[in-house]
Amino acid sequence: MKILMVCLGNICRSPLAHGVLEHMANEQGLDWEVDSAGTGNWHVGEGPDRRSVRTAREHGVDISKQVCRQFKVSDFDDFDHIFVMDKNNLNDVLAQARNKADEQKVKLLLSDKIVPDPYYDDKQFEPVYTMIEAGCRSIIKQLA
Repeated sequence: MKILMVCLGNICRSPLAHGVLEHMANEQGLDWEVDSAGTGNWHVGEGPDRRSVRTAREHGVDISKQVCRQFKVSDFDDFDHIFVMDKNNLNDVLAQARNKADEQKVKLLLSDKIVPDPYYDDKQFEPVYTMIEAGCRSIIKQLA
């Protein structure tokens, strides 16, 4: 199973989702490959936001070695499922879909709710982590 997490810049939400799902899958003994990407290219080659790294570490998850990359069309071929954080991410990824099969791989992480971008508010990292953790638990339940 190969799962991709996507947000805008690949420095806050999707690295958290990547790390949390990878951690949970490992704990469950699942042979899953998890990655993350951003729809924008501003942070390509950088590590996750220090606040995401800190929040993940406080929950026993290490995301410090992740490297930001941009979503690409070939991700539709490389991944079984693509989870996005909000409706803008959803629209941006779906705009690159080549066919119905690509489109069907893409879903909001929280099914009908968005994961807000915490970038401009330090106090939002913990609530965002909690949302992401719930979404990842749901993925494990549905796909394991």
